[in-house]
Formats: sequence, structure tokens, C-alpha cells
Amino acid sequence: MSFSPPPPVFVGENYNIWVVKMKTYLQAHDLWNVVLADIEQPPLRANLTIAQIKQHNEDTTKKYKAMSYLQNGVLDVIFTRIMTCNSPKQAWDRLKEEFQELDKTRQQQLINLIRDFENLKMKESGTIKQYVDKIMAIVNNIRLLGDEFSDKRIVEKVITLLEKYESKISSLEDSRDLSAIPLTELINALYA
Repeated sequence: MSFSPPPPVFVGENYNIWVVKMKTYLQAHDLWNVVLADIEQPPLRANLTIAQIKQHNEDTTKKYKAMSYLQNGVLDVIFTRIMTCNSPKQAWDRLKEEFQELDKTRQQQLINLIRDFENLKMKESGTIKQYVDKIMAIVNNIRLLGDEFSDKRIVEKVITLLEKYESKISSLEDSRDLSAIPLTELINALYA
């Protein structure tokens, strides 16, 4: 039997991060469809084959496994909010309803993060790594809020703000089309 790590635990903060981790965790255990579908298993009928009985038992077990992972994936103070839920979908939806920021709040967060991205400047004493780390922290938060933020836009930002590395960027432009350079390749070239 292989070891399975425990589910990620939601502590009441960073709900969007927990959702991504928990969804992946449930997918890895083949339980995500159980959360999405919310299908109640009908009672067993008479004259079923052994295979049908086995399938019924597996489907019922999956529902309880998914519910167990969700219940164990939250602190006790949050568990009390979902403990009366009868299905994994009901628990998932209740957590979403309570903890996912309202669209208006989410949109405002997105606007603020994009503004932070646009206004970000590299400090004179800063390193490329520090600068790129700040950019990626902002971009990852933007993406967690559901915005499709392209690598091309990040590359453009890196290129336009690295004035003290202008000679390096010029040599890169001579050898590559910077509008098509992958972000990781640009970062590695600048680190070098």
C-alpha cells in the first residue's frame, strides 16, 4: 500500500490557494467527479450481479472518502460550518459560498494587483532575482483570482524595466526575437 499525504488544510485564509490544492488532491484520488456530480446512490435492487453490488459499494465509498478529505482538509472551526452537509458537493459549495470573496471584492483585488504589476519598478540596489520574484508573486496572485495573465506580458515588463541591463537585453535582441522568447529562457539569460 502506498503512502498518501494528508489533504491540504484550509485555515480560513488564502481560500483560492486551498481550492487549487484540494481540487488537485481530490483529482489524484479519483474523487473530484464525486464532488462535482453530487449523485445520490440509489438503494440496492434485488437480483443484482456481484459486479453491480461491488460498483455500488465503490461509488458509495467514494462519496464518503471525498467527504472525509474535505472535513479533514479544514480546521475544526471551519468544519463546524460543513458538518451538517450530506454530500461532498454540498460541503464544497458551502465553503465556496462562505470563503470565496464576492465577485466585486475579487474584481477589486484583481484591479489592485494589475496596478501593482504595472507600477512595479526594479530598485537600483535590487537583483534580477528579487525583481522577478516580485513580478511572479503578483502574477501568481492575479492568476489565482482567475485572470489569464500571459507570459508574453511578463516578458515585456521584465524587458522594459531592466534599464541597467540594457546591454544584456540588446545582445539578447540581436540573437532572439524577444516578443517570442519564453519567460524562463529570458530569466535564465538575465541571471547569467
